[in-house]
Amino acid sequence: MSLADLRAGESREVSQEVTAERTASHIGSGALRVYATPAMALFVERTCREWLEPFLPEGKASVGVELHVRHLAPTPMGSVVWLRAEIVAVEGDAVDFRAKLWDEQEPVGEVEHSRRVIDTARFLRRVETKAATMGHSPDRAPSEHEATHS
Repeated sequence: MSLADLRAGESREVSQEVTAERTASHIGSGALRVYATPAMALFVERTCREWLEPFLPEGKASVGVELHVRHLAPTPMGSVVWLRAEIVAVEGDAVDFRAKLWDEQEPVGEVEHSRRVIDTARFLRRVETKAATMGHSPDRAPSEHEATHS
């Protein structure tokens, strides 16, 4: 399999429960125990990444490069959110997706997402070079000062 085997119009559906870890109050994006916008974004990104993985050759990965999220309605903790992702375009190393999300009662989100295929070794060399010029290892957690002043 390769990216050439993917076609615009193909879709897949998945679902997830709104657990405490996926709420705005837990993530910090809000104070309420409802489905968080960052959780919605992650759900779409993860779904699209996992969809592409079997189509990538050894040494390649996909990275998210663009994400447009419209969070349309609140979803309470304990509910189920369904996601239908569709491939909009496949052009070279680029794959564009559109996703719609809904809960038991109504549409709750619309997301446009773009991913690019990268050479993993080349990408990691770039990360290591950047980390070295910044004076730290890519495996080291930032200090409290770095985390609060970046």
